[in-house]
Amino acid sequence: CGTGGQLQALCDAEGVQMVEGPHCYSFFEGNAVFAENGEITSFYLTDFLVRQFDAFVIKPLGLDRHPELRDMYFEHYTKLVYQSQIPTDALIEKARLAADQLGLEFEHRHTGYGDLEVALGQAAATD
Repeated sequence: CGTGGQLQALCDAEGVQMVEGPHCYSFFEGNAVFAENGEITSFYLTDFLVRQFDAFVIKPLGLDRHPELRDMYFEHYTKLVYQSQIPTDALIEKARLAADQLGLEFEHRHTGYGDLEVALGQAAATD
């Protein structure tokens, strides 16, 4: 995510197989399920992004200084989907508040580690 292909190039150079899928939201959900859902109007957060919401979403987008930009950035989104790996009540509430802050519906899906867990299990079995 966000490396412009550099991560794939590094993995290729080091002989490391990347987890299948276009991004973590897909492999956490399960690549087949994610593709089937086709939710292009959903904004996704993982446990990490819920914890770091201000640092990775609000501040980089300038929403802390210019909240009026929210409607422009998120006008085509309809909901925020929190894909939890290890949810807590506090994280679920923080994700719900993030959805409110962005003016989006909220949905929580406990995905665990999805296809990442499968890929790690397969890698461990081959060692």
